[in-house]
Amino acid sequence: MANIAKIEFPALNITGENYMLWTTHVKRHLKSMGVLETITEWNECSDRDKAKADVFLHKHIDEMLQFEYSNFEDPYVLWEDLKNRFDNQREVLLPTARDEWNNLRFQDFKKVNEYTSALYRICSTLRFCGQTVTEEDMLEKTFSTFHASNINLQQQYRLQKFQRYSELNSFLLVAEKNNELLMKNHQARPTGSLAIPEANAVINDDTKNSGRKWGRGHGRGHFGKGNGRNYSFKRNNNFRGNTHGRGRGRGRGRGRNQRTPNYHTPQNTNPNQYNKRNEAGRSENNGTSCFRCGSANHWSKACLTPSHLCELYQASLKRKEKEMNHVDNFNDINVEMNVADFNNNMEL
Repeated sequence: MANIAKIEFPALNITGENYMLWTTHVKRHLKSMGVLETITEWNECSDRDKAKADVFLHKHIDEMLQFEYSNFEDPYVLWEDLKNRFDNQREVLLPTARDEWNNLRFQDFKKVNEYTSALYRICSTLRFCGQTVTEEDMLEKTFSTFHASNINLQQQYRLQKFQRYSELNSFLLVAEKNNELLMKNHQARPTGSLAIPEANAVINDDTKNSGRKWGRGHGRGHFGKGNGRNYSFKRNNNFRGNTHGRGRGRGRGRGRNQRTPNYHTPQNTNPNQYNKRNEAGRSENNGTSCFRCGSANHWSKACLTPSHLCELYQASLKRKEKEMNHVDNFNDINVEMNVADFNNNMEL
């Protein structure tokens, strides 16, 4: 069953691997609670303080240890029994810490922070086991394990006469960042090449003002100009806008222009296309022909072709509607054919 009450730090493991760290946390918390003397010999603490310390110790040990020490009510007795059982970590950790110290090399780490973390962890373990590790030992360990390609850099750092490893660590971090920036700039583009200039594109999009426009005034042409009131609205989902304008122009007439934007296809951004003034009755972009004479350079409303020519063109359209068949290879010589077979409406 897990501990219901919230614990301030990890509980003591049943194997005792975290016993040293656990004792440090216990002493600090008992001192903050004012009951640190309850775990010392021949203490004269009150039963209330002993009960408070006993509850705290039982709450921060493993569940199996809680069941094993459930009959211990004196915190001093519990503390001493745990000490006799798990206070052998120094002898267990010392061989491993020495081996890690001997195999520690600065050149085996990619980052300075990774090496620094490993160095401080090993030094803390050695000091906990009773070994003496000075700042000079840490500096010499770092200098002697530089890579062979950095021998000049190692000599320069030795000439700085650092007294603490933290001073050397700050220099190493700055050098590491400068090297990363140098490699980044070197790999950005090939040596001798120029940087790609910045390019900015500007598109003239006049779709906001496009749509249907009516102008009423004194002008000639298809674009009505004037100062008046404009009313715009949106229809469906294509954002088609209709703009109505009334005002005064330069001549006499009434113009109308219609443009419907398509937001799904690229718009024509050539301003000269909209600035051309077409001649009256002509369409440059319309592929349809005149319905009266068949010409493709004007509309039927502005057709000036003589009427007798238009009648001939209309008659030719009617003759095209009759179907005629041609046979390339015909083997039956007994079939008799005459003109009436080809034109039933012809009067003979």
